[in-house]
Amino acid sequence: MFKRIVTAALVFGTLALAPPVQAQALCAERSVITDRLESRFHETYQGAGLQSTTSLVEIWSSDETGTWTLLLSRADGTSCVIASGQNWQFDLTEEVAGIAS
Repeated sequence: MFKRIVTAALVFGTLALAPPVQAQALCAERSVITDRLESRFHETYQGAGLQSTTSLVEIWSSDETGTWTLLLSRADGTSCVIASGQNWQFDLTEEVAGIAS
């Protein structure tokens, strides 16, 4: 009985100390990803901002489909999809009462 308890404690203890599983980002040459965003989702480039000296965060979205994609583009030409979703709002400030523009 004691051996079973110790074995179970070791197994579950080891599992508890294991690093978490990381989500795999979709990464490819920037032109491959942007071509897919344009052709499949009808998304267009909306804007970007520097995250660091070697990476740029870009937002792509579609008025037609309502989809949006957040890309992290690196200086080596690789881009990774870091987030995406639906129901992108293009001009929300006009619809929200009480918010000064």
